[in-house]
Amino acid sequence: MAKLSAGLLLYRRNGDDVQVLIAHPGGPIWSRRDAGAWSLPKGAPMDGEDLFATARREFEEETGHRPPDGDAIDLGDVRMRSGKTVHGWGIEGNLDPGALHSMQVQVEWPPKSGRVITVPEIDRIVWADPAEARRRLNPAQAGFVDRLLRALARATEDDATAAS
Repeated sequence: MAKLSAGLLLYRRNGDDVQVLIAHPGGPIWSRRDAGAWSLPKGAPMDGEDLFATARREFEEETGHRPPDGDAIDLGDVRMRSGKTVHGWGIEGNLDPGALHSMQVQVEWPPKSGRVITVPEIDRIVWADPAEARRRLNPAQAGFVDRLLRALARATEDDATAAS
């Protein structure tokens, strides 16, 4: 059975500009990787867990920040090269990347050595403009940025239509 993850793409607006929060995985295998290595804060559901609840829980576990309440934008699914399906939601909010407090995980390093080290699940998060986010995100997840921007543009058009 293919693996499944759910995550939140936090965004903030500054006038007409939008930035998204992206996360870099921790651990030695990722330490020197940048382009294509970043992700939404995301993770796997527990048995029977609702995917949106999973996305909110994983955001908090990986960033140390409770996700904002409010309306979420369903960004649909993407399929990773590994075969994993990731479901994403966009949600507006703000947080200080310097206040990252990710949960710790144990990994065997070097691989097959029997030696286990503890590393943060996420070692850094940054606010990125859409072009930078697309460059840094895993290529499959970069599509979430475009879907978010389209949804925000539609909402703006709908608001303008309703006001006229």
